[in-house]
Amino acid sequence: MTRTRAPSQQALAVLLVLADAGEEWRHGYDIATQADIKSGTLYPLLMRLEAQGQLEAVWQESPTPGRPPRHAYRLTEAGRAWLAGMGDALDHARARRRAAELQTGWAVAPRSSTKPS
Repeated sequence: MTRTRAPSQQALAVLLVLADAGEEWRHGYDIATQADIKSGTLYPLLMRLEAQGQLEAVWQESPTPGRPPRHAYRLTEAGRAWLAGMGDALDHARARRRAAELQTGWAVAPRSSTKPS
């Protein structure tokens, strides 16, 4: 019997950021800022979620000449379905995120991101 672990608070925060983005691609820096997660935690988490099929990643060329390409991420259909099935855990994660926004006095608005060509 396969046992499924509940996602960590950090994983839920990342998944919520990507869910709020809809079909738009998000760069790691945007996700880290909105989810309030340090890059040392974020990137291994993104790789794990991608390996599980919850999100997809693509390389995007930088709009600034001379800058290296960056990874962009978004939820897959499987990721959206998995997140929708989270029920109470998802509601609690959204409530924690909202409480943090109210406590700091500002809300994290989704940023638009360039879609890959």
